[in-house]
Amino acid sequence: MIPQLVTVGRCRPDSRRRRLYVPVLPVLLVLSPLLLLAVPVGLVACHVTRVSPVGAVRGTGQLLCALPGTRIEIEQGRTAWLISVR
Repeated sequence: MIPQLVTVGRCRPDSRRRRLYVPVLPVLLVLSPLLLLAVPVGLVACHVTRVSPVGAVRGTGQLLCALPGTRIEIEQGRTAWLISVR
């Protein structure tokens, strides 16, 4: 299952929390023209590094399927970030 919603939370030093909900499908549709550029670049990178393009696509698909339920927490100084994939 491909993730459908990414939640990014930020805890600021003054203890205010901000949450941003990012729907994945609309973002992919907006960024789809960049995919037309990314595909040939990826094929060239696979050729240079001698990686099978089919294996690279399969690995990317497995990574996307494993993302739902992932939580990433980052703290730097007095600011903390929480990224959650649903």
